[in-house]
Amino acid sequence: MSIELFPNPAPHREYVITHSCSEFTSVCPKTGQPDFATIDLEYIPAESCIELKSLKFYYQSFRDKGIYFEAAVNQILDDLSSTCKPKWMRVTGSFNIRGGISTAIVAEIESF
Repeated sequence: MSIELFPNPAPHREYVITHSCSEFTSVCPKTGQPDFATIDLEYIPAESCIELKSLKFYYQSFRDKGIYFEAAVNQILDDLSSTCKPKWMRVTGSFNIRGGISTAIVAEIESF
């Protein structure tokens, strides 16, 4: 799945873009059960910004993928940061309760 970009309309200024997707799903590789999460993406763009429709389709590509929470969040950070090369990026995955335990994973890069 490719992420589309568009030129940063204010590359002379540092500002934070925040996107939140409350419909992220993947599959637990151990149990085969679906996992549900909210993925929050925050970044300071350099030359490019992430186009939302392609971001939505990218998130949907995890729907049938067997992947642990930690791996999903880190893969999202790696894929998105390597594509748009931001000045700073953080991905937070807030996963729904499973077995009475809720889980939040936070991964970030300080500069690309």
